[in-house]
Amino acid sequence: MIEISFHGRGGQGVVTAARLLAEAAFLEGKHCQAFPFFGAERRGAPVVAFARIDRKPIRTRTQVYEPSHVVVLDPTLPEVVNVAAGLKRGGVIVMNAKKIPTQLKGAKVALVDATTVAIETLGVPIINTAMLGALAKATGVVSLDSVTEAIKRYFKEKLAEKNVAAAKRAYDQTVIS
Repeated sequence: MIEISFHGRGGQGVVTAARLLAEAAFLEGKHCQAFPFFGAERRGAPVVAFARIDRKPIRTRTQVYEPSHVVVLDPTLPEVVNVAAGLKRGGVIVMNAKKIPTQLKGAKVALVDATTVAIETLGVPIINTAMLGALAKATGVVSLDSVTEAIKRYFKEKLAEKNVAAAKRAYDQTVIS
């Protein structure tokens, strides 16, 4: 089973990213779950969401404690949250950043400047779909085609087109260390 933790801040679309990843996996015929973990969070507060993907039915219903991969939407989070906690050997941290934070030195990190991608493609710094493109490239957990199809099903017309463009651009720009 592949388990993925998404770390971001309230309002960045962390929960939507997990949901879209699960949808992409479903489109590939896989079993999946997506769920948030939060309390009384507010815009800007750290938020975590999770996704599970497997070829067989998933019976586990707990939060993810040992993720296969981690997606970090806010580059300042490693300063306040141990985003790599429990990361399995061989796991990748997919990070919205221009350089690897000191806290993550030595880990396998895939970098993409998703903020710039989102601003230039969507006109706003909402980076969740860009990060899904980066995740697809860095891990191969789902294909970029499945990600783009999930985006098209979730968003409508022009917004779908822009988000697909953001995912594809981030996919192309992701660099794996």
